[in-house]
Amino acid sequence: MLVLTRKVGESIKINDNVKITVIEVKGKNIRLGIEAPKTTKIYREEVFLKIKEENKIAASTPAEFDPG
Repeated sequence: MLVLTRKVGESIKINDNVKITVIEVKGKNIRLGIEAPKTTKIYREEVFLKIKEENKIAASTPAEFDPG
């Protein structure tokens, strides 16, 4: 894991198209601004893990066949 120190208003760049800026620090909370292409999916980790688990369950559940 790369660990960086940034102050409010400072940013980091990921590749050429993602920029993360520290917007505000209040106690233990940090607000980040993320600039990325609309095609880049950005999730909080807990949401990402829930989506991943739901996809795993859906993939293992047999689909019902509707002959129509």
